[in-house]
Amino acid sequence: MKSSIEHCLIVEGSYLTESEAEHALRDPFIEEWVEEKGHFRIHNLSEMEIAPGVVLGSLGVVMLDDGVFEIASVDPEHPLTQHKARLVAEALRRHDMFEEMSVEPRAPDDAPGEEPAA
Repeated sequence: MKSSIEHCLIVEGSYLTESEAEHALRDPFIEEWVEEKGHFRIHNLSEMEIAPGVVLGSLGVVMLDDGVFEIASVDPEHPLTQHKARLVAEALRRHDMFEEMSVEPRAPDDAPGEEPAA
């Protein structure tokens, strides 16, 4: 039986803000899209499949510590399984945008862009 535990990527990079890390995540895939299609519009994020079953627009970035970020699905209908998270990690490794990267189980209450409950 397969696990239904949601997973995320914990990445390290020389980015000062979530916005910088998010741009680092998105830019190579947007560049590929533009090379292939000739143009880009923001709604294309939900069409850019970066790994089987994972579109770029469904990923969010949260800063955990200086230079440490969590990348996880922001779409509750399509959480990252361990397999999908590994495929996303491989896609990110090909673009060499983060120095360190690991796939980890995600706490049930965590969601990108939300503060942990007190």
